[in-house]
Amino acid sequence: MGFPLSELLAKGPQASRLGPGLLWVLDACGAVVFALGLAGAVTGAILAGTSLWPWLALLVFGALLRAFALFAATAAGARRARRLKRYLREATLRAALRAPPGQAAPVGERAAAVVDEVEALDGWFARYEPLGLAARISPVVVLAAVAVASPITALILVGALVPFALIMALAGMMAAEAARAQFAALGRLSGLFVDRVRALPVVLAFQAEVAEAAQVEGAARGVARRTLAVLRLAFLSSAGLEFFAALSVALVAVYAGFNLLGLLPIPVPEKLDLARALFVLALAPEVYLPLRRLAGAYHDKQTGEAAAERLAALLSGPAIPVPADTGPDQAPEISFEKVQITYPGGVEIGPVSFTAPAGKITVLLGASGSGKTSLLSVLVGAAPLSGGEVRLDDLRLSTARSFARSVAWAGQSPALAPGSVAANIALGCPGIAPEDVAAAARTVGLERAMGHRAAGLDTVLNERGSGLSGGERRRIGLARAWLKPAPILCLDEPTADLDAGAEDEIIEILTTLAGGRTVLIATHSERVADMADHVVRLT
Repeated sequence: MGFPLSELLAKGPQASRLGPGLLWVLDACGAVVFALGLAGAVTGAILAGTSLWPWLALLVFGALLRAFALFAATAAGARRARRLKRYLREATLRAALRAPPGQAAPVGERAAAVVDEVEALDGWFARYEPLGLAARISPVVVLAAVAVASPITALILVGALVPFALIMALAGMMAAEAARAQFAALGRLSGLFVDRVRALPVVLAFQAEVAEAAQVEGAARGVARRTLAVLRLAFLSSAGLEFFAALSVALVAVYAGFNLLGLLPIPVPEKLDLARALFVLALAPEVYLPLRRLAGAYHDKQTGEAAAERLAALLSGPAIPVPADTGPDQAPEISFEKVQITYPGGVEIGPVSFTAPAGKITVLLGASGSGKTSLLSVLVGAAPLSGGEVRLDDLRLSTARSFARSVAWAGQSPALAPGSVAANIALGCPGIAPEDVAAAARTVGLERAMGHRAAGLDTVLNERGSGLSGGERRRIGLARAWLKPAPILCLDEPTADLDAGAEDEIIEILTTLAGGRTVLIATHSERVADMADHVVRLT
């Protein structure tokens, strides 16, 4: 498992494969005890004058030891997988939520990574890694026991391991690519489905549901084809492994039988008795059992590797930096010094230089694509600073990584969560008093705008905010910004798509929100620029 998962798991909960792996080895020890008891009991039943009870006790003890080992190994592997998946899912969710806008995979693919691809590691953690350890030790334990009774039988079993190992290697190489293709297709299907559900009103409005349904159906059929390809490989490889395992046991049975009867065509330096013949015959399948278990879990390995590659891409991808713990207490002067922003794909903005005076309103005015929103986003780490420097008084962005804790933000399309309008206003201030939420709503005119609704601020919204106008959405964003006691206020197109009357009202509200703060406003509106203390025109 490659970077960054291996390094991430090294810092996570202590969940070594050693415990479950040794329990699987204990199963092999139980098999040796069981075979010894079986050989002794059968021989004692045939030969008169031999007590059966010690051998039967050994037989029962071996069976109970194996049952305990199987149960304990499975339970320990499941506990290990739960701990590691919980830790990894938390890390993946943080990475998915902190992916910068415009630089991350679609929401559906990130959701699939957090849910499906972390879950796909269950077999890797619970079975494959512990069984991999047991597959190195258990055959040696069983072969050592066989060699004590019959060295020739041990050589036969070792020789049969060669084609067994070759088939495992070939099956693994074929299954790896199929598993990667399956996970890539599953991620695309998840992303496509989530994105189409989110855009369902638009799809229905343009009567494109038939075309979109066909696209989703095609993606689903692609996943089905790749899943069947993986299953075919798994069944074919299992058939080959079972064939060679059965062949090796048959060779041991033929050798033991001919040795007992004295009919071997070539001389061998050993003569088996009934007890030793039964003992090696009972243990012959146990040599391959750990490898067969590992082969059965090999699909878990290929699935886990494919999922790990996709998770590694998310975990090592760009992320909004963690904001600095320190920040200005008073409204600071903000200096942009030859700032350059470079997005993946080669889109570049800058260099841009200007200074926003402390406690004043600065407007960034320019056409679409001139970099207004990006310059605001760089303050909170949502856009990559690839050159130059941004300073808040003496604080440097290159050192602080992000000034998000010092910035109150109101964007073009405020994010809405299922719940009431009041809960959405208080989204960034959990535990705030209801009267403070109502005061914020009054300040930005939202209480008045919602007056025609019977529930007022208690109106319940879905995740799309269905039923709210563009102006009401913007007022929710402004109310959030008003509630946050930050010395910097960033507003992105606060009056876009509003009529003249609504724009005048928002401009009046902005002067209230700006009191005692350094304000940066990205806008196309000359009317907003007229109320500013400082205007920066971008080209």
